[in-house]
Parts: sequence; C-alpha cells; structure tokens
Amino acid sequence: MSNDSKSPSYPFASGGWGSLKSVATILMQEKVPLKDSAILLKQNKPDGFMCVSCSWAKPADPHTFEFCESGAKATAWDTTSKRMTPAFFELNTVTSLLNWPDHDLEEAGRLTAPMRYDAASDSYVEVSWGDAFAEIGRELNAMDPEQAVFYTSGRASLETAYMYQLFARMYGCNNLPDSSNMCHESSSVGLKEAIGVGVGTITLDDFEKTDLMFFFGQNVGTNSPRMLHQLQDARKRGVPIITFNPLREPGLVSFANPQSPVQMLTPAQTQISTQYHQVKTGGDTAAILGICKAVIEADDQARAQGLPRVIDVAFIEEHTTGFDAFAACARETEWSEIERISGLGRAALGEAAAEYMSANAVMAHYGMGLTQHRLGVQNVRMLCNLLLLRGNVGKPGAGPSPIRGHSNVQGQRTVGITEKPELAPLDQLAKQFSFEPPRKKGMNTIEAFEGIVKGEVKAVVNLGGNLVRSVPDRLQTEPAWGRLRLTVNIATKLNRSHLVHGEVSYVLPCLSRIEFHRTPMGEQAVSMEDSTGCMHGSKGVTEPASEKARSEQFIVAGIAMATLGARSTVDWDAWRNDFALVRDEIAKTYPETFHDFNARMWQPGGFHRPLPARHRQWKTKSGKAEFMAPESLGEDPDMREKMPDALRLMTLRSDSQFNTTIYNIDDRFRGVKGTRMVILMNKADMEKRQLQEGQKVTLQTIADDGIDRRLDGLEIKAYEVPEGCIGGYYPECNVLLPLWHYAKESKVPGAKSIPVRIV
Repeated sequence: MSNDSKSPSYPFASGGWGSLKSVATILMQEKVPLKDSAILLKQNKPDGFMCVSCSWAKPADPHTFEFCESGAKATAWDTTSKRMTPAFFELNTVTSLLNWPDHDLEEAGRLTAPMRYDAASDSYVEVSWGDAFAEIGRELNAMDPEQAVFYTSGRASLETAYMYQLFARMYGCNNLPDSSNMCHESSSVGLKEAIGVGVGTITLDDFEKTDLMFFFGQNVGTNSPRMLHQLQDARKRGVPIITFNPLREPGLVSFANPQSPVQMLTPAQTQISTQYHQVKTGGDTAAILGICKAVIEADDQARAQGLPRVIDVAFIEEHTTGFDAFAACARETEWSEIERISGLGRAALGEAAAEYMSANAVMAHYGMGLTQHRLGVQNVRMLCNLLLLRGNVGKPGAGPSPIRGHSNVQGQRTVGITEKPELAPLDQLAKQFSFEPPRKKGMNTIEAFEGIVKGEVKAVVNLGGNLVRSVPDRLQTEPAWGRLRLTVNIATKLNRSHLVHGEVSYVLPCLSRIEFHRTPMGEQAVSMEDSTGCMHGSKGVTEPASEKARSEQFIVAGIAMATLGARSTVDWDAWRNDFALVRDEIAKTYPETFHDFNARMWQPGGFHRPLPARHRQWKTKSGKAEFMAPESLGEDPDMREKMPDALRLMTLRSDSQFNTTIYNIDDRFRGVKGTRMVILMNKADMEKRQLQEGQKVTLQTIADDGIDRRLDGLEIKAYEVPEGCIGGYYPECNVLLPLWHYAKESKVPGAKSIPVRIV
C-alpha cells in the first residue's frame, strides 16, 4: 500500500489542465459552436438542465461551472451539430454499418427522423410518426403481452418513466427491466434487507459533518467527477478518505480543481486518499470482514479490561438484530484466510480499522466494484455490517452511499419501473386508472435475454440505451436479438442495438433533455432524481436537433394510444402536451414523496424523498437493521482457485466513456492510446506466463457449459493491479461474460470477476 504515489500511467492529479483540454477537444470534435458551448453554464443549475451523464447530487448553491469533464462530454455529444439524416441511410446499408466501430456510429450525429427497417434495400427508411405508432401497436396487439419486454435506460425522465410503466401494465405485463438490473440492483436488494430502504441515505449536507469516508470499488475521477469538489472540501477539513480498489486510479489519488486559479497555475493539488488499499478483485467481503474483525477484537479487549466499548452497544441493542451471529463469524474467521482472499495484510486492514474506530460519523461510498459479483448482494450487506458496528446509519455525516451511474436510473424505480410487482403500488394504480394491473413477476434484464435466447420473447421496446452491447454473452445474445419479431428503439443517436434489428424494426428519434420541449401547451420541463434521493426540475436550453424529433413523452404516449385504444382510461394526448398533468398523477400515486410536485420541483438543491433509515426507522422484515454473517469470503464461487493459469478479469470504463458510449478511444488516465483492445496486467503475472508488454493474446472464459467464449487481439499492458487479477474494457469484454454469471439474489452480471485464462 502506498498512500500518495501516482500511477506511472498518469503521473498527474485528476482534473487540472488535462480535464480542460479534454473538454475543449470534445467541443471541437462535435463542432459545437462557441455560442452553444455557453449552455454548459446552465448545466446542473436550478434554472437550467440536469446533466444527462451521471446522477451525482446537484447542490442548492452551485458553482459557476457546475459540470465536470464527463458531463461536458455528454452535453457536447447531445448538442453536436452533426446529423444522421434519411439521406445517410440511403448511402449506408445496415449490413455495412454493422462493420462500423461503436464510437463511429454515435459520432456520426443525431438522428433526425423516424425510421423503419426495409428488408428489400437493407436500410432504414423514413416513415411518418402516425404510421410508426400504428404498426407498433398492431404488432404488440398480435402477441401475448408476456412475450414483450419494455426496457428503460437511466436517461429517461420521471415523467417518461411513469408513463412507460403505466403503459406496460395496462398492456398486460410487468416486463420492465432497466439499467439498474445491470449495476446497482445488488444495492436495491442488499440495502433493503439490511436497513429497509434500497437506496443510499446520505445527502450533500452530510459531507460537512462526516469524520471519515470509505470508498469501495468506485472510480470517482471518471464516473462522478463533480463529487471531487465535496471530497476536496472534506480533505481540507482533515477528513481521512480510505480507498479499497484493485487499480490505482488517479481520481482517487489526487485532484487539481480546474476552477481553482491557485491549483491551475501552481503545482498545488489535493491528496484524496489518505489510505489506498489495492484489494484483490473479488476480495471486498474479506477486506470488510477484516476491518470488522479488528473492531470486534478491539471491543473484546476493551470489555475485558473494563474500558469504554468500541462498538456502539446502545445502538446495536436498540436498533439491530443478528449481531451475535455476525460477531461470532468475525471472531472465528482466520486472519490468514482474510489476507489470502483480500490480498491485503492484517496490518493494512488494522490501519483502516484504527481510523474507523476513532471517527464518530462515517460514510461509505461504493460502486459496481461491489455490486457486479456473484455475491454482490453480500458485499453490500457486509458494508452495512461495518457501518452498523458503530451506529453509522441514521445520524448526520454517516451512512451508505451507492454512487449511481445514469442520471435518473434511481428515479425510474421511484416512479414504478420494476419487474417486481411487490415494489410497485399496483392497488393504487388500479384505483387511480380503473384497470387491473398484472400481478405476475416480470422479467429483469438477464431474464429478458434468457427469454430472447430461448425464443420466448418476441418484442423489445428499448427506451434509450444500447442493450445489445451492454448485456453479457454477446455471441449468444446478439444473434438471438436479430430473431425478434419487433424491436423499437427510442434514441438520440444510432447504435448497434438498432442495427441488429428484429423482423419489424423502428428507430425513433427523441429529444435530449438539454433541448427545448415545445408543445401546443407551451414549453415543457422534466424532472429526475439524483443519487442522494433528491428530485430536480430540468429545462431545455437549446434548439432541437431536428424538427421531426419528438419528446420521450410524445413517443411513449403515441405507442400507448395506438396499442391500448379504448382500453385505456388515460388521456395520453393531454399528457404528452402538458407534462405537469403527468406530475399531478405521480403525486397521487406517491403522495408521501411527490406531494405538491409541480411546485417543489424547482426548489434549489431538489426535494428529498422520505428515507426512514435516516431517522432510524427500519422497514425490514424484523423491524430493525439487520446484521448478516457472510456465506463465503470469496465473491465468486465460479472462480477455480486451484487452477494455476486462472485470472480474474474485471471490466472497466475509460475516462472518455459513459456506459456504452465511447467519446474517444484513448484513456489518458491509464496511458492507453489508439485502442481499447488491451488487458491491464501485473508484471509478475506477465513474467510467469513469459508475456511481453505490447504482445497480443487471446482470453478464454473458464466455464463448464460447453460454450467456448474467446476474445482475440488483446494487447498486454503492464499496470498496477494485484497479482492474479487483470482489467479489460467494457463493453468489449462482455463476450467473455456468461449470461448466467450473475449475483444470486439480484441477477446483476458478475462483470467485476470473470474467471479467464490466456490461450
């Protein structure tokens, strides 16, 4: 462990001049006029638009430049002056476009007209909105509702998500998978079981009151850079930050604020992590148990000597259950096992435990490094165990903090996007809209693709996202997607999911939330929820990319009217012209959260959803916060520990990437240029296998299901990663991830620990 050394791949602080240069480059690349680049000043402001990239919290008193490098890239990507018109498709067949790199497809510009696939010309041709809606409705009505899937990406607004789930349920199914299924479903399940609410409990105010922060498996420098402002302020107050991450990431090491003249014009920078522990991929449960074991051992010793207790006995006795079983597990687990599986020494874990025991208020931030494992839910529960030991839930400056990705992925769930009927207010919807909602459990994303592969799913309506690229097992799932009867894609740009088309296939261009939403009722606004559970309004600030593009609400309403007809009691036409009517209905469905929605959505800093755990009210089965003893220290039961050539592959995003969108193929933080087909590997592992840097190899998944999963042409790059662990880029490495390799309770793909070998 080294607390302050830089990565040799990028020996600078994150942010700084590198960030400014990258923002300038993307603005020029997308040919964003100088006057339009000023819209960045409206980003994440109470009177502007909420970022279309990450979901990090929006402050009530924002900075002048309340955007980060990643957010600026996302805005430039949406406001590009490049256009993909019908004439483009006249010159490029779908078969030819399938050979384009993913980056080039989106880089070609914004979609401008509704398009339908024409088999005779092997191309997309323009159609009218009315004809598109009519045929989609006919196709959906010709099949069993259980054969249709309605997917949602995290960019959809609260209004759109509410309309979408209501339409799907009126149509007759709960098949409402979304991007949460791919990342933080393990949080939704684990936090719900442990503390009674499936989201984090901290707010921005807690950063001013915390004494210590943990980071587990989350790269703030590329996934939520605006958060670095809160971290920088905390470090100036002397708050320690302890990081557990397999790779040494610059954003978690040090930060130079691009908005600070002192830090831009001098060598000044802020050290972020005071301790940086490079845990083995798949070793988080063991590492957290090690910290807990050290705390419990210290408490046992204090009790034996008649000294003040280390654990919060009063909190545990009044507010929790299951402590004795968990404590027994911690005491009985040998340090040698913890060290072997975590890859960290007892002294290092003891150092983290010492900081924890001296802090009064502790928050724990984490990302997909915890959730995307076979035992991802256990990882989340273990983090809750750690916090509960010293009463760090339900008090200022403390609590679990899952860092969500997409800008409204959490909000979609809040307004009903879920395949689990018990999580949706079905009785209220039935009363409110005079219909009987389906009560059968729907399909999540993994189950939907299992159904697609088996031929049981016939239609997918895809509200944003790039599903074909984002899901595991591409060599199995992509051909199956092409056998669907109907694919409907609501999107701003072209991607591979649109090209691997169904028999009947539509690409429908929607507005970005950055653009004006004008209807006969005037200019409309939308809303979304950030990752701290605050709701915000958002207004468009720039002209639409095309006069034929339509709002998400217009498109969902059009499909609903064409499909449901007289079966529906909803005035969809009124809703798509007046979004305030939708918010009124949301408030009726969820009065505790959304009362006075239209008035409160413009509150600076947003209005907060109720979180009982913040007030130590536990909506769990037992009525208390629940400790849990881990079933296994290793996070991946599929990993063959005794196989000498086995490696653990974790998939990664680059600094110029947001989910499947690739802004630039370079990754400056990791020193990768001109390609994404690389494998980051420890030098010792290279020497064992007699590999040289720059050598190209093939990875093969270790599995017993009879499917040979391989990825060729991967270039070896020496990197600071624990022995036995390697890193490769998402989504390129998805071909190596079996569809069945997911978290047991949540079915989140186990993308952070894939057993592979080099062949």
